[in-house]
Formats: sequence, C-alpha cells, structure tokens
Amino acid sequence: MAAFFDAATILVREGVEALLVLAAIGAYLARLGAADRLQALVAGAAAGVVASLGTAWAFAVFNNGAHDDLVEAGVMLASAALLLYVSGWLFLRQDPRSWTRYLQAQVARAEGAGSKTALVGIGFLAVYREGAETALFLHALALPAGWTPELLGGIAAGAAILCVGFLAVKKLAIRLPLRPLFLASSVFLFGMALRFIAGAVQELQEQTLLAQTDAGLPDWLADIAGNGTWEALAPQLLLLGLAAATVAWTSLQRRRDAETVNAVPKAG
Repeated sequence: MAAFFDAATILVREGVEALLVLAAIGAYLARLGAADRLQALVAGAAAGVVASLGTAWAFAVFNNGAHDDLVEAGVMLASAALLLYVSGWLFLRQDPRSWTRYLQAQVARAEGAGSKTALVGIGFLAVYREGAETALFLHALALPAGWTPELLGGIAAGAAILCVGFLAVKKLAIRLPLRPLFLASSVFLFGMALRFIAGAVQELQEQTLLAQTDAGLPDWLADIAGNGTWEALAPQLLLLGLAAATVAWTSLQRRRDAETVNAVPKAG
C-alpha cells in the first residue's frame, strides 16, 4: 500500500498548494476591485493543466517502459532537487506576513503592467509548476514496478480528494491556516527528497558506479533512510545539517525582527 499512499499524498499536496495560490490571488484581486481579471487567471491555470498533461505524456513516451538504471537515477535526482526547492520555498513562506507580501508583489507586478498577460502567466506557472512536478514525482514512483493498479488507485484517490478540497477552498475562501499547512508540506517534501536521493544512489550502485559501504544501521532505520550505505547517508546527513542550520538562522532572524519592532517607541 506504500505506492498508493505516496501517490495520493503527492497529488493532494501539489494540488492543494496550487489551489491555495490561485484562490489567494483571486481573493486579493477581488479585494482590489479587479475581479474582471479573474478570467485571465483562470485561462492561465487551464493552460497549465494542459501543459502538465503534455509533460506527463512526454515522460511516458520518453521512458517507453524500459528499465534503465541511469535514467532512473537521473529522474530521481531531478525530483529530489525540485522537492528540496519547493520544500525551502514553502518553509520561507510559512510566515503569513511573508506570504502576504509575496502575493501582493505578484499581483502588483501584473497590475502595474496594465495587462492581463501577466496574470495569465501567474495562473499558468502556479498550476504548471505543481503539475510538472507531480508528473515527475509520480514517474519516479513508478520506476521500480511500473504503473501498477496500486499506484493508479492512489492517483485516483488523490484526484477525488482534490475535487472535494476545491469545493471546500471555494466555500471557505481560503480561511484555512496557511502556516501549519505550509510547514507540514515542507517537512513532507524534504523527507521525500531524502528518499529519492537514497533511491538514486542505489541505482548507481547497481551499475557499480558507486561503492556500497554498509553503515551498520538497524533494519528499521535503514528502511526509513531508504538506503543503509554511507554513500546514500552522507548526502542525506549533509542536507539534514543544512536544514537544521536554516531553521536555526530563520528562527534567530525572526526573533531579532520581533525585538526590533518591540524596541521602537510607540507614539503617544
């Protein structure tokens, strides 16, 4: 059932983020009195869906069902890189003030240009970035055993959850707490990236391009890591160290910002 839950979780996570972006920008446009520009946003999102489907088709044709360890390693490493990027992006946007500034900057840029083209671009990228990543991640999940009924069932379940989520977001007008959602998504993506790195290293080890140095981990810990060799654990531990340093630096920066604000004398 692992493939089922992995596929469903990836589809839901990516879809929810895209829905939140579009709903948040749409709500902000409405508050600006620019509801007429929503059609441009929707058109861009629709184009993103079409482009995402095209990307998924291209992956299927390119791979052609053939087993190639080097191709699999490359896809997994590319997936890990994208996962790490989005994980960091979500972590930095978990602060509601940062998220609001981001949305304002995106919409203000489009409004300042005086053209709906920019909003079409925002809608397209919001969906295609998530859709293209989803296609890549699902393709990576399908590499070991192919498009099994279990994996396809997870995709179908994820799509059904997204349909319900879309209706919920539309009704709630994005009143969902963004910080917990973004933080949980960031942690999940980071963990998936580490597992993809472990899988890529294993593919390279099977081609004898990398050595296999047993780290002596217990079986349960090796299963969590995805690969119990030092060749896989070394980059994983390095990324964990960088992540911990980033969290510590961000927390310190926020504390300093809060102290600066509290130190400013209040008028009156």
